[in-house]
Amino acid sequence: MNKLELSIAVGNYDRMRPLIDGEVQIDGVDPVFMLHDPEEIFFRAFRHADFDITELSLSSYTVKTAAGSCPYIGVPVFPSRAFRHTSIYIRTDRGIESPADLRGKRIGVPEYQLTANVWARLFLEEDHGLQPRDVTWMRGGYEEPGRVEKINLDLPEGVRVENIPEGETLSGMLASGELDAVMGPRAPSCFMQGHPHVGYLYRDPQQAASDWYRRTGIFPIMHLLGIRKTLVERHPWLPFSVYKAFEQSKANALAKLSDTSATKVTLPFVEDQLQAARRLMGEDFWSYGFSPNRQTLERFLEQHHAEGLSRRLMKPEELFHPATLESFKI
Repeated sequence: MNKLELSIAVGNYDRMRPLIDGEVQIDGVDPVFMLHDPEEIFFRAFRHADFDITELSLSSYTVKTAAGSCPYIGVPVFPSRAFRHTSIYIRTDRGIESPADLRGKRIGVPEYQLTANVWARLFLEEDHGLQPRDVTWMRGGYEEPGRVEKINLDLPEGVRVENIPEGETLSGMLASGELDAVMGPRAPSCFMQGHPHVGYLYRDPQQAASDWYRRTGIFPIMHLLGIRKTLVERHPWLPFSVYKAFEQSKANALAKLSDTSATKVTLPFVEDQLQAARRLMGEDFWSYGFSPNRQTLERFLEQHHAEGLSRRLMKPEELFHPATLESFKI
């Protein structure tokens, strides 16, 4: 029997390289990998369902799955995870000394429903009492004008989301002082270029994130993997085969990361960073699979629904193909 030739769109992460390089195979699949940035992958996946297997925004996927309109079914592979205490950038000349001082401010977002922003609003509300209706959200592109929300939103009364003026960008408006802050998964260029009045909201975001993890046990999930539903209907063996291969690819990448006789990443002191992550989060600090991530997914889905982004409260099990919710043991 010939293998299925399938397109697979993912970011070029170290945890994907064993698959991309052919070191790990997906049973029954002849893959055609397409390596793109998340913005391109998500736009093409949610607007046109361009790919057979694809990395997906957890938030956008939840919106469409709750509405019954998603062309993909999830697999509990999480290509991107990140603590988002690093994702809020402020004007340092506006008297913003703590997160609570954002009340009444204008905060730029590339899209309101981005997964990173859902997680950031979660800890701003839980830890500092700042609710979405307490600020004005200004939507637009980081560096290019004209970015639009991929998903239609029906937000609760009192939540204000406005588009920034035509031709403007979030980075430009933060630099000029027209915005008080920017929230999103990328750093605006004005921050990267060292603008004298732009900085992190949290002065030590790594320490803030570590403290939050110790209290909550949550390592936020940003993206999951999806498979085209029509493919799964014809090939019910496919979801678990995909899950197994991506899990093996990650395991191979972590083994290489741990081999520090000649470090595999271009970063000094990688040994110290790796040991610090394991001390804080345990050996399996980047877990795939359903059971280890149930709590994280439940908390995200509760916040997502409370913000009015998903029309009903989803259960974590509903996000994934049933064949991927459990695994065999030897």
